[in-house]
Amino acid sequence: MKITKVEPILCDGGWWPWVFAKVETDEGLVGYGECGDNRAMNLGVAGCIRDFAEILVGQDPRPVEKLYADMYRLARQSTGGVAQKAIAGIDVALWDIKGKALGVPVYELFGGPHRDKIRVYWSHCGTYRARYPEILGTPPIETMDDITKLGKEVVRRGYTALKTNIVVPGKPAYVIGTLDGNIDKTIIDAVVKLIGTFREAVGDSVDICIDLNFNFKTEGFIKLARAVEPFNLMWVELDTYDPDALLQLKQSTTTSICSAESIYLCRGYRPFLERHALDVAMVDVPWNGLTESRRIAALADMYEIQIAPHNYYSHLSTFISSQLCASVQNVKIMETDVDSAPWRDDIISELPQIENGYMILPKKPGIGAELNEKEIAKHPWPNPSRPAPPNIFSGR
Repeated sequence: MKITKVEPILCDGGWWPWVFAKVETDEGLVGYGECGDNRAMNLGVAGCIRDFAEILVGQDPRPVEKLYADMYRLARQSTGGVAQKAIAGIDVALWDIKGKALGVPVYELFGGPHRDKIRVYWSHCGTYRARYPEILGTPPIETMDDITKLGKEVVRRGYTALKTNIVVPGKPAYVIGTLDGNIDKTIIDAVVKLIGTFREAVGDSVDICIDLNFNFKTEGFIKLARAVEPFNLMWVELDTYDPDALLQLKQSTTTSICSAESIYLCRGYRPFLERHALDVAMVDVPWNGLTESRRIAALADMYEIQIAPHNYYSHLSTFISSQLCASVQNVKIMETDVDSAPWRDDIISELPQIENGYMILPKKPGIGAELNEKEIAKHPWPNPSRPAPPNIFSGR
């Protein structure tokens, strides 16, 4: 078997594109991976996928880790970022091919599953409805009563955990983000009011997380983590590239800390894990690939730390992330977006089977689902027929 073609596929995802890697073979087997940047560098990721084609076409797709190493060596002076995302997407597509060639799910290639279902949480709960209600076709988030209704919807639909951002109801609603990392009482009060409303709506048995992204400096993260201590959150999530700053935060609060979604490779995770600077390590499979994500999970396990996949893309990424969750032991929970572009279900052959807050492990060979390229073609990116959504940096 030989690789005959490696190419990117871009699809309008509503407010940013989904980027896929497609690998074709001379025996008719096709593999798909996902690797979207989702903010600003999607054409760069697509270009890198094409760049890697020159060393992959003509090779046997089945020695996946060898090909991963080949791609890494080619991009060694561009470690991380756009290049690593392209490597990750191709890596997953290669595992998809190998699983299909052997007629087994990818997790069987790693020794078989540790579990038959994976606990999931409703991510960006309220975030997308605040920013993009017109695209989603959902009611706007105008008052705290709307947050209460959303919390009750989470419970009604069987989810046992949710994650939100700093959503501020209004006409229009917005999501707080900062340009300078400063925090004030208004922000703290908004977080306390939001989390308090969610807690009252969902009760004590549903876990709540809040994601603060890169929006504050250590001082602000500490203040917010302390402010939400009464609500017994599953975690406060944030991004930083400084493991010592993260350790300072972790040691300053009783709230669990989740981080590292923006980190690449074991080398990037190592200083965070060595310092025990986080309680949960977020691992992005579309940005690291299955090959490296499993290594990161193993490294985290050595330090007695759980992982949680970062998964806010299309359904294909959910199937990909489930392969990681099936094949490693130290998994806490998996992210999934419930709200998404209305056509997300149309561009894939299978939908994730989620029951009572758990995703049932897919059983089909490879990743477990195929892209529908005919449907994807109906949603090009950039999409000239649809106005651009609001800038993610708009609002506070």
